[in-house]
Amino acid sequence: MHTTYCPTDFGCFEIKGSEQGIRSVKRIEEEPPKTQAPTPDCLQACVTQLQAYFKGELQDFDLVLDWSESTEFNQSVWSILREIPYGRTTSYSAIAEQLNNPKAVRAVGLANKYNPIAIIVPCHRVIAKNGDLQGYFYGLDMKRRLLELENPMSFGRQGELF
Repeated sequence: MHTTYCPTDFGCFEIKGSEQGIRSVKRIEEEPPKTQAPTPDCLQACVTQLQAYFKGELQDFDLVLDWSESTEFNQSVWSILREIPYGRTTSYSAIAEQLNNPKAVRAVGLANKYNPIAIIVPCHRVIAKNGDLQGYFYGLDMKRRLLELENPMSFGRQGELF
């Protein structure tokens, strides 16, 4: 398992993976190590694509993901998340319905909570059925910033007159 770091305007992200694929992308609060080995080849595409995404230059990630240590249910939820178009949102209940299990709304929420590959598996694009922003492991401000990056017309902050 290899590890590297990707600093962005949205925080620093720790990336872990191997030749089998990306295993995790998570935002870290602490500073990355001052001395690091060069980014391993198997993680370089992830760093490049994340940086382009945060600059607003990339809408679709093209990376191999390694979900081998996850449950089948979580993998099915995360597969649906990857199909949500850039700049769009869906609800927890809509995902449960896509899974042919409309009562699984809470389980869908938990799968989002335990998504190990943030941003690339875009759980930030899932909102409440009534349109409210709900639950995001990096906080609702970060969720709003990501949605605003992707769709400033729908999620941009209203200006102040005074």
